[in-house]
Amino acid sequence: MNIINKPKKEVFFVLTGKQRSYLKSLANGIEPIFQVGKGSINDNMIKQFNDALEARELIKINVLKNSPGGAREICEEVAKRTNSEIVQVIGNKFVLYKESRENKVIQI
Repeated sequence: MNIINKPKKEVFFVLTGKQRSYLKSLANGIEPIFQVGKGSINDNMIKQFNDALEARELIKINVLKNSPGGAREICEEVAKRTNSEIVQVIGNKFVLYKESRENKVIQI
């Protein structure tokens, strides 16, 4: 994994093509565990996303038709606010990855 330092001294990872492909194959078998609807994204949802990312590392989220933005827009906002990586956006679903600090399950 390539490590890049942001100005705020936060460290985040940039996925390579092979890593992203591997994560896509893992995400193919999981069901969405969250739905984003007309309420859009709030602080409580971000906390739940962070908790799920810490526990699972890879999560799939479904964006409902009545949501105020498209799947890509919501995905980018969630990824930014959770400091996670976008694995893929397909239709109304997207997949995020964030390496767990304590429960490392996925080796990439």
